[in-house]
Amino acid sequence: MKTRILKVDEKEPQAERIEAAAKIIKDGGLVAFPTETVYGLGGNALDPEASRRIYAAKGRPSDNPLIAHIADFAQLGPLVAEIPEAAQILMKAYWPGPMTLIFQKSSLVPKSTTGGLATVAVRMPSHPVARALIRAAGVPIAAPSANLSGRPSPTRAAHVLEDMDGRIDMILDGGEVGIGLESTIIDVTGPEPALLRPGYISEDMIRALFAGLTVDAASLGPMSPDAHPKAPGMKYRHYAPKAQLTIVRGEMGAVQEKICSLAERGLKDGKKVGLICTQESRPVYEARLSGAGDGLDLVIVGSRSDAASIAHNLYDVLRSFDTAGVDEIYSESFEGGQLGGAIMNRLKKAAGYHILDV
Repeated sequence: MKTRILKVDEKEPQAERIEAAAKIIKDGGLVAFPTETVYGLGGNALDPEASRRIYAAKGRPSDNPLIAHIADFAQLGPLVAEIPEAAQILMKAYWPGPMTLIFQKSSLVPKSTTGGLATVAVRMPSHPVARALIRAAGVPIAAPSANLSGRPSPTRAAHVLEDMDGRIDMILDGGEVGIGLESTIIDVTGPEPALLRPGYISEDMIRALFAGLTVDAASLGPMSPDAHPKAPGMKYRHYAPKAQLTIVRGEMGAVQEKICSLAERGLKDGKKVGLICTQESRPVYEARLSGAGDGLDLVIVGSRSDAASIAHNLYDVLRSFDTAGVDEIYSESFEGGQLGGAIMNRLKKAAGYHILDV
């Protein structure tokens, strides 16, 4: 299979290019496209064979559910058994946008899309290209992130091509995405909403609407191997670079000292070492490690004064270490603020929960 790439205007996507991509979806094929969070790998959510192709292209475990993307509220009703009041409140507040809701599914949605579950994950993206494609296809589009399973999610078309070239029919190149982290996932099937995966829509933002919000333990730590994930990204290793990533957590001075000593040891042993730092901390590492060797790859992920910059750049930074061929990676921790929970959720999974407290 040859993967075709079509550039589209991210704000006013060209109709003929959207129609070409929509025809592929209608015919059972796969198209990667930009959303406001990351690039998604899209297929017809109502076609069991299309869902199987998505799992095959990604090398994704079949019990890891897919998210059905819709373009308007009229598409939701046929997919779900009911729309609880909590869902209506959340949709009014945050749709279209980076929020996925878990509903009891209708018989219309095949279990091949839901990972065998009786529930379905649904999102209404705000990105113009995504919405235009869903409307043109005329069906909800199942779309996990457009990367090989376990790899850092793609935030630009070049990332998709790295992983999916020859595996899918088309990539709609709408430029770099905005947020850079996957959507918040909330289960609305119980008596109170439950946060399954943090994202741009933070726990505090949801709790402002629902004081009784619960937080699933899988969003904070690893699931047991025999557990069945309720939503994408809960169970399996995700977002991971090829080298082992270690997060160093604690008081910043002690964190920087520990990272420097670990990097010095690795460089002395002839390893290529990657460091994830901020604009504020880079001078510290440069001063300490300037004479430690040539194998240091020091990369700024963003600024602590702008958490959105860290979220936006995180996956690109993780992928850059694969390109550089580093042997080990060390990162500061980024807790706190609206995006801290989402950033650390992804970073911990990328590290396989390999964390050093100092």
